[in-house]
Amino acid sequence: MTDRVSGVDAMKTLVARAGLLCLALTLGACASVPLAAPWEDADHLRYNILYTNDPAPGLNVEVFLPSSLPRSVPRSYPLDFLFRQPGRVGSLVATAQDGTRFEFFPREGGVVQAPRGTSVIRYHYPLASAPGGSGRHLFGGMGEGDAWHVAGKAYLLTPRHVTPEMRVDLTVSGADALLPWQPDASGVYRLSGADLIDAGFHAFGGRRCEARVGASVLEVAVLGRFTHLTDAELCAWLEQAGREVVTVRKAFPFPRVTVRVVPVPGKATPGDFGMTLWSAPPSISILVGQDATAASFAKDWVAVHELLHLTHPTLMPREAWLTEGLATYYTELARARSGRQTSQQAWQELANGFARGQAAARSRPMKAVIAEEGNFMGIYWTGALFALHLDVELRRATQGRGRLEDVLELLATRGPTATLESFGAAVDTVAGQPLFDALLARHLPKPAFAELPPLLEALGVRIDPGGVKLHAAPDSGLREAMDGGRTPDDAG
Repeated sequence: MTDRVSGVDAMKTLVARAGLLCLALTLGACASVPLAAPWEDADHLRYNILYTNDPAPGLNVEVFLPSSLPRSVPRSYPLDFLFRQPGRVGSLVATAQDGTRFEFFPREGGVVQAPRGTSVIRYHYPLASAPGGSGRHLFGGMGEGDAWHVAGKAYLLTPRHVTPEMRVDLTVSGADALLPWQPDASGVYRLSGADLIDAGFHAFGGRRCEARVGASVLEVAVLGRFTHLTDAELCAWLEQAGREVVTVRKAFPFPRVTVRVVPVPGKATPGDFGMTLWSAPPSISILVGQDATAASFAKDWVAVHELLHLTHPTLMPREAWLTEGLATYYTELARARSGRQTSQQAWQELANGFARGQAAARSRPMKAVIAEEGNFMGIYWTGALFALHLDVELRRATQGRGRLEDVLELLATRGPTATLESFGAAVDTVAGQPLFDALLARHLPKPAFAELPPLLEALGVRIDPGGVKLHAAPDSGLREAMDGGRTPDDAG
């Protein structure tokens, strides 16, 4: 919680804190405030972040620039900065080493050019949208009272040219913060340049609970009020989703992951929307209907879908059709394997999804559908069909000994990122023969769902007018191994 003091008292408080932040971000208004030495190592970039709620919730940010730079950093580095997700900053104040201050402004696309010789940059980021603005925004800021959600790349001004070896210190005061990283014993987040590229989701204020999955912990920030849900029920829901991830991977993929839960007024949907950002470690945020109940979580798929993104590496360059396809495919299998739904229900959900994807794809080939940015239904379900077919072909090629899950396990030993080529190479390693490229080449030129009918027929999945029916077929044993083989009687 932030102390509520007048603007004058706030200024005195900040000056007393070694010139932490100047609230009056106007030209020359803070010329008398002395500069503090921001860090001992001049090669560090440092951020001091102060949460304030006087008069409205926001973040006062100061960025101390290094006095010396690595040779690999371009000469323009001290002057060129960027808001990677352009947000709500109207102006900034640059302070030179001699104390001179200049007000300057972001340019189109979030580009910021500080005056030459700048030592410190200060600015205010409002978390609440301005009157007439776009309102609640998952990236730009959403919350209530003293509980707020924002993406790091929306409010953190970062060098336009970032190098992996860059060393960054970050501190937060004024509120209990939940960031993707953990601070050291002194409360300082010791980061690298890579952490600035995708700084993940951040939470300020709110309440905390934990969900544990084996030796791993999900640190959860609850950012607002729920009508019927307790914090314990929210964490139990996330713990269940985490256990379902372990039906796909041998162990939960990260020792620690942060999750932010934000209520959506006027809705009762258990999981209204979710997103995973590839910070290190990844960070997750989920919007939950403010009027949702604990019972409604039984049919939720959003939490497990987002957590399933932790099972695969970050694909570079981005291949949304494959990463979203993997998470979408496993969402149904994981819920069946855990007992939350029967095998028949899982295949019914998959069939329903494939029908939605086919409607979005129309008769276009797969290569056209996955290239159409914004066609989420087509991209997700085209990818899910490919993931299903890939899993089946792996099991066929290895007589059931190799699975798509084994590909994910192998990739996890090779680092946090992968390319489409290295993903395919891992598939071929598990298969013991070339498989990936040929299967992808088979799908890409055809209508996106052309391979679906024969695949389902071989697996013993029949789509009748009354719903999906499962029956004996050449690959029905593979199907049962994939979904856990749970019948309605098994589910109780």
